[in-house]
Amino acid sequence: MSNEIPDTFRAFRIFDDEDGYRSEIVEQSIDDQSEGDVVIRVAYSSINYKDALAATGKGRILRRFPLNGGIDAAGTVVRSDSDRFDPGEEVLITGCDLSETRDGGYSEYLRVPSEWLVPKPEGLTLREAMVLGTAGFTAALCLWRMEASGQTPDMGPVVVTGATGGVGSIALDLLTRAGYEAHAISGKVEQFDRLRELGATQCISRKDLHWSEKPMDSSRWAGAIDNVGGDMLSGLTRVIHPWGNIASCGMAGGIGVKTTVMPFIIRGVSLLGINSSGCAYRIRERIWDRLAGDWKPARLDLIEAREVGLDEMTPWFDNALSGGSLGRVLVRIGHEA
Repeated sequence: MSNEIPDTFRAFRIFDDEDGYRSEIVEQSIDDQSEGDVVIRVAYSSINYKDALAATGKGRILRRFPLNGGIDAAGTVVRSDSDRFDPGEEVLITGCDLSETRDGGYSEYLRVPSEWLVPKPEGLTLREAMVLGTAGFTAALCLWRMEASGQTPDMGPVVVTGATGGVGSIALDLLTRAGYEAHAISGKVEQFDRLRELGATQCISRKDLHWSEKPMDSSRWAGAIDNVGGDMLSGLTRVIHPWGNIASCGMAGGIGVKTTVMPFIIRGVSLLGINSSGCAYRIRERIWDRLAGDWKPARLDLIEAREVGLDEMTPWFDNALSGGSLGRVLVRIGHEA
C-alpha cells in the first residue's frame, strides 16, 4: 500500500459554532489537523462512552472546536519527522488528548506527536489492538494498579461492575487469565450466560444489590473494578476484604461517593483512581506488552460486539449513552497493511 498522503481524505469532525453542535463526515487535508511529527494511516478505531459524549455534545469532552472525534487509533506510519518511528511501522494511540484538545482517530489519516505513539507489540494485530482500545487498556491498568497495591488471586474474588460494557467485559476475561476468580454485577440479566463465557463464576443483578448504610458491612469481595461510581462505589467500599483494592474507572452512575474513612483505616482498603488518558508513557508500554502477552483476553471474539464503518457510527453513540453497550464496537477506518 502506498505511503503517499492523499490531498484530501475523510474524517468524522465535530463542530460547535453558529450552526449549533453537530458532527459530520468531512473531506480534509493533513494540514487541517493538529500539529505533530508523525502521520499514520489509520486502520481501526473504536467507540467508547467518552466518544459518544463528545460526538453528541452530551458531555463536555472537547475543549476546542472543530476537532475530529475518536480517542483511539491504530495504523501504519506513512510519514515521520521523528527518530523514533519509520514509515511502515505499526503503531497505536489511546487517550493522550485525542478528541479533547487535538484531532482524534476517526480519520483516514492522523497527525500526532511521536512521544504519544506506542509501537504495536508483537502478539496483537492492529485490529485486535482496537478491539481492546481504551477499554482494554483501562481494564489492564486497573489490574496493574491493584497488583502494585498488593492484590493477589489468593485473597479471594474480584468483582466487576458494569460488566457487560467494554471495560467490564475485558476485565472479566483479563482477571480470569491472570488467575483470579471474577464476579460480575450487571443490570442486564439476559447477558449472564455471556458473562459466564467471559469468565465470571458468579453473576449478580444490579437490582438485587441492597447496600447497608453501615460504615462497614460483612466483607464479600477481595477487590473490585468499578465502572459505575456513585452509589455502587459507595456500597463497594463497605464490603471489601481487608487489604483489598477498588479500582475506580467510571462514573456512569454518578460522581458522588458516600462513605467514611473506616474501610480505609480499619480494613486497609485502597481506593485507586484510574486515569487511562493521561497515563505515563513508560506505563503505557508496559500495559500494552501485558495485553499482547500473558493478559491477552482469550475471548476477543466475544468481546467484539460489532464492526462499523466511519459513516455508520451515529446509532452506536446513542446506544452507548442509553445504556445499551454490550462489549466493544470496532470502527473500521481503512485496512491493515
